[in-house]
Amino acid sequence: MKSENRMPVFFVGHGSPLNAIEKNWITDGWRSISSKLPEPKAILCISAHWFIDDLQVLNTEIPRTIHDFYGFPQEMYRFEYPAPGSTTLSKTIYRLIKSKSANFDDTWGLDHGCWVPLSIIFPDANIPVVQLSIDYRLSIEEHYQLGSELKSLRDEGVLIIGSGNIVHNLSKIDWLTPDSGASWAVEFNEISRELILARDDDRLIDYRTLGETAALSIPTSDHYLPLLYVLGASERTEPVTIINDGCVFGSVSMTSALIG
Repeated sequence: MKSENRMPVFFVGHGSPLNAIEKNWITDGWRSISSKLPEPKAILCISAHWFIDDLQVLNTEIPRTIHDFYGFPQEMYRFEYPAPGSTTLSKTIYRLIKSKSANFDDTWGLDHGCWVPLSIIFPDANIPVVQLSIDYRLSIEEHYQLGSELKSLRDEGVLIIGSGNIVHNLSKIDWLTPDSGASWAVEFNEISRELILARDDDRLIDYRTLGETAALSIPTSDHYLPLLYVLGASERTEPVTIINDGCVFGSVSMTSALIG
């Protein structure tokens, strides 16, 4: 049953880990969202950076901060996001997943796709966070279905966050264009934004039919799939708010969507 106090869902384009320590238009956008969100009882995050051959639910009360990147300033490796976990929420997620077999994991933690945006949106790190892995063996439709199975968490005060980037092609990074995108990246960012606003979930699921710009924008599915969990966990009639609409470094889009 839908609650009047249902939490929204949020797809966040997380981009560079440096967003945790820099002040820029991206982090300004995240802060603007934090002022609009009711305080959740807990957070479920589906991050592009837990992309494995299994469906796992993080099941620990003390998740570690994972520094899953290299070549960054030492400040980044000292950065901690000490949010608690919730084994109670983990077990609820496990029970809600009906279409696939899931397993518990207590060795992962919070990767940078999770803690970088959370460190700006919820800087006090006092809200329990659980991550769900992305099982790359599943079909695109199965990822969307998993999002749908988790929808009822919203009525229990859980904020569902998908963290990735709609356009994410690191092989075509252009370090000379930090605040703009190549023409193909801008084009696909616009296509996907309009499909999100129209809630044309079917075409977003079937993104491989969207042409050459889609192929360039999504060479691998890891950063795109979190969007489908968010769409699956929401109703097509719910309002959509787009923030951080744009590309960086030529081939990464920061476009994010708050639904509900």
